[in-house]
Amino acid sequence: MAINAQELQGQWNKLRGQVKEKWGQLTDDDLQIQGGNIDQLVGRIQQKTGEGRENIERYLTELTSRGASAVSQAAESVSQYAQHAGGRLREHYSEFADVARERIDSVQEHVRHNPTQSVATAFGVGLVAGLIVGLALRSR
Repeated sequence: MAINAQELQGQWNKLRGQVKEKWGQLTDDDLQIQGGNIDQLVGRIQQKTGEGRENIERYLTELTSRGASAVSQAAESVSQYAQHAGGRLREHYSEFADVARERIDSVQEHVRHNPTQSVATAFGVGLVAGLIVGLALRSR
């Protein structure tokens, strides 16, 4: 039976407590993975507990696969949330775009019916903006 050593090492801090629950006689020192050597870990567990190597490896494999499935479930939940949020964002974007289009149409209609007033307003806004920029540059 092959244990996925990389997966076991990545999850080991979480899984260590479950291993201690199963085999209470193990100490923290017994459960150290030194230099990534899983075989030494399995050997120490076997020596301390008298459990068969195959049973130990099977248990560790089950623990890592449960951990991996929990991670994949969390990833699935995040994905579903992101899809839901994206859908709501698109829905509200559509509403915002509709309102913006209505406002643009309203302004265009106003300019079409009041061209002189619109030009005068634009000229006044430009003049005020120019004065503000000029004063700001002058004060430097």
